[in-house]
Amino acid sequence: MTETRSPVPPSLHRPGRRDRLLTAARFAVRGYVAATSRMRIIEPTEVDRVLRLVVADTRSEAAGVRSLRLAAADGSDLPPWHPGAHIDLTLPSGKVRQYSLCGDHTDRRNYRIAIRRLPDGGGGSIEIHDRLLVGARVTAAGPRNAFPFAYPHLARADISRVVFLAAGIGITAILPMVRAAAASGVDWHLTYLGRDTATMPFLDEIGEFDPDRVRTLTGQRRTAAELLAHAGPRTSVYFCGPPGLLADIRTEFDRTGAAGLHFERFGPEPVAGGQPFDIRLARTTASIHVAADVSALAAVRGAVPDVAYSCQQGFCGTCRVRVVSGDVERRGRSPFLDEPDTMLICTDRAKSAQLTIDL
Repeated sequence: MTETRSPVPPSLHRPGRRDRLLTAARFAVRGYVAATSRMRIIEPTEVDRVLRLVVADTRSEAAGVRSLRLAAADGSDLPPWHPGAHIDLTLPSGKVRQYSLCGDHTDRRNYRIAIRRLPDGGGGSIEIHDRLLVGARVTAAGPRNAFPFAYPHLARADISRVVFLAAGIGITAILPMVRAAAASGVDWHLTYLGRDTATMPFLDEIGEFDPDRVRTLTGQRRTAAELLAHAGPRTSVYFCGPPGLLADIRTEFDRTGAAGLHFERFGPEPVAGGQPFDIRLARTTASIHVAADVSALAAVRGAVPDVAYSCQQGFCGTCRVRVVSGDVERRGRSPFLDEPDTMLICTDRAKSAQLTIDL
């Protein structure tokens, strides 16, 4: 067998003559480098995510409950939100508090929140009730949603009914969900309970819903079984109310055969499995004992009443402080807040016998 080889092509390089294409490319690159070296580097523009708001209206919704209608200070549209969302409101005093948006989520011109006056609640609600008048300027962050109403997406998971349970001021988170459920045509039912009708906000708006889908309960304490009477298979339950009632609801829920329980607290979660420890305040050298069933925030507030806090559940980061020494047991709900050498004093605890924090 004879092997035939292809002839070697002549050299592409012609001695004594420059390649015009490579020469042109070389000049182009040199020109580009020269031009870009003289260009001014534009610094990135920081995005301002602070909402500057003005109190457009305020009204009494029930005994001890006041609502605020907030609009953009410059008259622009506000960011969109979905039922279950809240804003982090910074008051003129500097206090930061979280409030559920309870208005119409299709209204881009206004946010509505409602606040129950709490004499022993840290001063935020008292400031709003007594000193935040129409025309007052405030700032806010958000909206953020840690309690989203998932329907109609739930229909894909074979959910055919939604049961809403609201206790007292918990109606603020639930009310926009009820509106969304009614508008979507889903089968729904609302149970709204309180001490008496005088203390229950938005009863007039709730009265506009189908009365066969609404149950208002007042007076004596109701059992969790009674409250969950409308829950069953293929049902999703949404609850917002005090921690004590939530504990009963969670215990009874498994007996209903319902598909899912979604809830939001408006108070701190009870401390479970905690160990006592001491906190040393680096700025004052004061030492504070934290009992096994008490949060570090609650203990610190006894010595530093104006310490910053908001959600008390470990997801907003308002109460984060720098840890000078000691090991932290992290219990927050947002891992991105678990920065080294810091702790969320509303939920985090100590692995060591003592922590020193920058307060």
